[in-house]
Amino acid sequence: MAETTKFELVSPERLVLSRDVEMVVVPGTEGYFGVLPRHAPMISTLSAGVIDIYEGGAVVDRIFVAGGFAEVTETRCTVLAEEAMPLGDVDVAATEKSIADDRDVLKDTTDAVARGKLEDRIRNREAMLAAKRRLAA
Repeated sequence: MAETTKFELVSPERLVLSRDVEMVVVPGTEGYFGVLPRHAPMISTLSAGVIDIYEGGAVVDRIFVAGGFAEVTETRCTVLAEEAMPLGDVDVAATEKSIADDRDVLKDTTDAVARGKLEDRIRNREAMLAAKRRLAA
């Protein structure tokens, strides 16, 4: 059996995943990075993107995350995600509608903080759609 590292993915609502994996690839703000057993300790902020989970030398799960943080130690990788959803569960039509609705609201929003939140949500949803489409291609 291959050596493994503990991977935990936590969203604000719940513990999404906790299991031993061979490797996990995470969307850091400075670029994607892979975590293997005995990885050097580090902390990274995350960009909206897909976490690939490897077992048996192949990707077994893909989870979209919309930002957050990752902490890596020699034995563990913990991701605290602002939002997490299995890429297979992304509904393209519903996500496209959400983007369109947010853009409509954005047109009439004058408050800078509210505008920023809407713009962030639109960017995250667009990243989710792009990831889903790449997977389908």
